[in-house]
Amino acid sequence: MIGKIVSVNISRDKGEKKHNIGQCMLIQDKGLQDDAHAGFMHRQVSLLATESIAKIKVKGIDVGYGDFAENLTTEGIELFTLPVGTRLKVGEDIILRVTQIGKECHARCAIFQQVGDCVMPREGIFTEVLAEGEVKIGDGIEVI
Repeated sequence: MIGKIVSVNISRDKGEKKHNIGQCMLIQDKGLQDDAHAGFMHRQVSLLATESIAKIKVKGIDVGYGDFAENLTTEGIELFTLPVGTRLKVGEDIILRVTQIGKECHARCAIFQQVGDCVMPREGIFTEVLAEGEVKIGDGIEVI
């Protein structure tokens, strides 16, 4: 499976929408540089597919890339179907390993209040950074 990166998103604070910065350094064992969620745990980088976001858009809800607090918005891979342990290659150098599918949704988090629904608990994935590098819009992403 081969897809591409369509948005690279960070936020300064947890629990808020992320904004697209176009490119960013992914740091081994940490996550995206300057992102509130970066740290030495198993949920270093979050990914959500445009195909998942489209499921909310058809309900008439105006949402975009980063609105679900995902770090990397992708296209072309059904991320939620990948088993934990799957390795992903992003661009030339980056290797991610899937550590979690979905997440517990906080009942009244800011994202849910703003959007009215959330696909992250169902279809978002979390990864750890095994090999670092710079990620940018247009980079390929593939299962290895």
